[in-house]
Amino acid sequence: MPRTITKPGLDLGIVTNDGDAMLEFYRDVVGLEFEATMKLEALGIARMDRLRCNDSLLKLVTPIADVSAGPGGGIAGATGLRYLTMAVDDVRAAVADCEEAGAPIVWPPLEARPGVTIAMVEDPDGNWVEFIQTS
Repeated sequence: MPRTITKPGLDLGIVTNDGDAMLEFYRDVVGLEFEATMKLEALGIARMDRLRCNDSLLKLVTPIADVSAGPGGGIAGATGLRYLTMAVDDVRAAVADCEEAGAPIVWPPLEARPGVTIAMVEDPDGNWVEFIQTS
């Protein structure tokens, strides 16, 4: 049955045991706009940091009790959600900011196809973040 999508962006939740490091990475290094921190103890969540990426929302969820880490290995590591993509105006600058902050660089900037440059980095939990620039 068709649905009417009522929001132009997606909300994505990343569960982490290190909310401070993840918030610093996505807010201070990647440059997402911090919206709020919510306490949701009744749901087993110590805090949810909400960051805006235009019409999309990234939720960094820190449970009350530590949870086991998901499988590493990036795109080929397992099925399921393996990376997120952000369109930026300068892939090289985005990667340089991540490198300066100590984030592992999975793929340095490269031309994936004519007029499209991509790069992939890792956040503090090992999730992959792709930057894409079209010219």
